[in-house]
Amino acid sequence: MRIAVRMDDITPDMDWEKFDRFKALLDQYGVKPLIGVVPDNKDEKLMIDPPREDFWERIISIQQQGWIIAMHGYHHVYTTDRGGLLPLNRQSEFAGLPLSQQSQMLREARTILEAHNVATDFFMAPSHSYDYNTLRALKENGFYRMTDGFGTQPYIWQGITFYPISYSRGSSLKAAGKGAITFVVHVNTMEDRDFAYYEKIFQTADMIPFPEYLYYPAAKGSWLHHLKEYWMAKAKYTAVHAIHRG
Repeated sequence: MRIAVRMDDITPDMDWEKFDRFKALLDQYGVKPLIGVVPDNKDEKLMIDPPREDFWERIISIQQQGWIIAMHGYHHVYTTDRGGLLPLNRQSEFAGLPLSQQSQMLREARTILEAHNVATDFFMAPSHSYDYNTLRALKENGFYRMTDGFGTQPYIWQGITFYPISYSRGSSLKAAGKGAITFVVHVNTMEDRDFAYYEKIFQTADMIPFPEYLYYPAAKGSWLHHLKEYWMAKAKYTAVHAIHRG
């Protein structure tokens, strides 16, 4: 099993020390990730450092280095308590809102990226939460790829190509076969042990640069596959919250 990396919550006011530390690891081992850039961050939990004035210049620079950019929502502020089609969480910026409102949000978010010369057709939903209206709105606004879902190869569903994330990092590392999976990284909350963990993975696992992952053939998605990943997400949410309550 090959391993790709995605980094969430990339904002002008993120924890830049941790970002630069993790970027140094990625560069050292030649790992080119997918990164989720929040066009207009209003989530106070992501506001760690003073905003970098050269933020967009850095984003363009790393895009030129081969990193893939995804639009990570709009404001990264949760507006509903919906889990959506992949209920790993019970909060969403988009799921549960009318189609027209979601389309407007995506259009405004895309305009911000384009104003800073950042072009992408990739979407990363905050908290992995999206619904059918989100998928329709994405296509209306020129987004045809998402980083989400479960599986070992890209698949096309509802006119969107999905690049699956890991259900369990441990089982993904042990899995055999020619597929690939994406590990989700939140640099703002990483600790020393997390950096050590990922350095070990980069040293020992079969890593795949995300630009290469984009050339993997996509399977045809099905309702059965969607139903399976829906219940997998629901079970994981239940298990995680049972642990927290215990």
